[in-house]
Amino acid sequence: MEQAGDLVGRALVVVVDDRTAHGDEEDHSGPLVTELLGESGFLVDGVVVVSADEVEIRNALNTAVIGGVDLVISVGGTGVSPRDVTPEATVELLDRELLGISEALRASGLSAGIVDAGVSRGLAGISGSTLVVNIAGSRAAVRDGMATLGPLAVQVIGQLSRLDI
Repeated sequence: MEQAGDLVGRALVVVVDDRTAHGDEEDHSGPLVTELLGESGFLVDGVVVVSADEVEIRNALNTAVIGGVDLVISVGGTGVSPRDVTPEATVELLDRELLGISEALRASGLSAGIVDAGVSRGLAGISGSTLVVNIAGSRAAVRDGMATLGPLAVQVIGQLSRLDI
């Protein structure tokens, strides 16, 4: 486990929300995820807000991977409505899926009574040397998901960094 003050890695947050992307609502998810990532030892390069559009989401995730961040977290767009396309945008980007992480996020959400986290279709996996994770968009799902994801992300990123020779 990392000591307090140790940098775990660089991260980027992608917020998937039509209203926020169009300027109709303020982004509350990005600052929350940024704060929680900071507490886990990540330096957040930025927050990108996109519409619930498969191409926009994929481009934002690709930009993070190409930019060399260790972790990219997308927030929102993981449900079952027609506009929830984050998993579809993510799956094409992944070299390897990490089912245990997405299952842990769902299980943790359900045990905490966070229904949208429990029924999320969010994915987790590796693209190049970047960990990519989809989290449901509610504030409760973000808080619970980040608590669950923190130690898992540290483990995966540690393993990936040992392989980058």
